[in-house]
Amino acid sequence: MEKYLQDIGLNEKEATVYLALLQYDNASVIEISTKTKINRSTTYTVLESLAKKGLVSETTVGKKTHYQAEPPERLETFVERQKVVLEEHSKRLKDIIPQIKSVQRESGEKPVVKYFQGREGIIASNEEFFREQEGQDGTCYIIYSKDLVDDIFTDIERDKYKKMRLSKNIKSKSVYSFSKGEIADDKTGDRARIDGDRYPIKCDIAINNDSVKISILGGYLSAILIKSQDLATTLASLVNFIHDKTDKGPTN
Repeated sequence: MEKYLQDIGLNEKEATVYLALLQYDNASVIEISTKTKINRSTTYTVLESLAKKGLVSETTVGKKTHYQAEPPERLETFVERQKVVLEEHSKRLKDIIPQIKSVQRESGEKPVVKYFQGREGIIASNEEFFREQEGQDGTCYIIYSKDLVDDIFTDIERDKYKKMRLSKNIKSKSVYSFSKGEIADDKTGDRARIDGDRYPIKCDIAINNDSVKISILGGYLSAILIKSQDLATTLASLVNFIHDKTDKGPTN
């Protein structure tokens, strides 16, 4: 029973005191402390916490304060209240997470790096990268070789990640190489083509907010996910620089 009470939200001492109190009509702090082997000062704290949860109430016996457990049916009310609170927290979470992440990066935390191997690893890194963008917005900066991406991934796979990005209302700003010519700008993104022979691109790089995904496509297929605001800002600046300098024709 103690384990179950802990599972629904009571801590170990709260569960112990509540079950002990159920064995009395009412009891003093000294009696509860003796029964549970919890020191007296801690017992006061536990009783106060249980009272806030609606599971314990006070009563006066003579001139002394005693405590009594509320009926076990009150646990249903407690659980329902927990569900309401969790639902409220869940609704606020999408707004709070970006704020917390912003504080985290500003605090100077070391970059977080994850490594993925092989083609399947790249696919997994793509999915994780786009999951990280949940609740985010703005621009996804991309550097890639369309020839390599087309060779390695199917139309279905490429469309899947494009739809994931667009479903989050994230527009792209890309720098790419492509042997078959230019890809026109459209409402989903702005594109700048560079000369792939003069400036070879062997990776597929995506940057959004503080996340960077680097898929290595030229040799041993692998991918790296990096959480670093400094790196993300730097790479996004390079993409913006190329867009500022190009006239949308091949850059020489």
